[in-house]
Amino acid sequence: MSLSGYVGRRLLQAVPVMLGVTILVFFLIHLVPGDPARTILGNQATEQRVTLLRHEWGLDRPLPVQYEKFMNRLVHGDLGSSLFYGVGAGRLVLERLPVTLWLICFGALLSVLIAVPLAILAAIHRDRIPDHAIRAVPLIGFGFPPFWVGIVLLLVFALHLGRLFPVGGYGSGFFGHLHSMFLPALTVAFGIAPILIRSLRAGLLEVLESDYVTTARSKGLPERRVLARHALRNAAVSTVSVLGVNIGFLVGGTLVIEQVYAVPGVGQLMINSIFQRDFPVVQAVTLVFSLMVVLVYLLTDVAHALLDPRVRFD
Repeated sequence: MSLSGYVGRRLLQAVPVMLGVTILVFFLIHLVPGDPARTILGNQATEQRVTLLRHEWGLDRPLPVQYEKFMNRLVHGDLGSSLFYGVGAGRLVLERLPVTLWLICFGALLSVLIAVPLAILAAIHRDRIPDHAIRAVPLIGFGFPPFWVGIVLLLVFALHLGRLFPVGGYGSGFFGHLHSMFLPALTVAFGIAPILIRSLRAGLLEVLESDYVTTARSKGLPERRVLARHALRNAAVSTVSVLGVNIGFLVGGTLVIEQVYAVPGVGQLMINSIFQRDFPVVQAVTLVFSLMVVLVYLLTDVAHALLDPRVRFD
């Protein structure tokens, strides 16, 4: 099977997944306690005004009818209007989506930059002091929740060490984004890097003992070249899958990090909308997050297929 055929098959498999997501998102959001109409109008509003507003928003109709209307709007690219902000829910999400994408991509990049050198160092010094020290990193990383790591980084680098980084915000311009998003991205990296270190180290140890690496060494190739051209690419196959899975989890995990650093991303919008009982915005954010997860997994599968062509013919 060609790469394009493989990608097409994966896209077709994603269609029923997204359809199932729309059903779950629509019906589960209505299980959240609270009346959005009363939340917007306040507790002092009369029952007549609440009833009128619920009728205007269509909240008094049966759920199947509301779902049919919801899907009809969704097919036409309409994610509904925010009950709290008074603008399109899709517009709110698209305005904040670049911030969240910045955080995810920057955090994934930092995690790779941290994990690859440490995993290589641990593999080439197997069962020695550097290996034991680096193997302790995942234990430390797994023990600290992201919000705690974020608070510590804020206290150290944004308050006590001459305010090297801003306390919150997104910054302006490319370098402003890099500066403002470094601490949030580093918090993300601390959560992913330990898993990548363990995966890549295990892959390298297995590959370095294989026959083709022994053959490459017997030809007199420098160890650095053997490691870069023969060992690292093959060992990275499983690590790419691990990275993709964790980025998928990270799409939803940015909610806490964005709150800690006051990053105006989609995660912060999601939390605010939940408290405001803003159903259309919560639905829009959840659908966008779900689509992002599906795309991340698709790109992971494509990267896996490029590194290991056998995957396409499995």
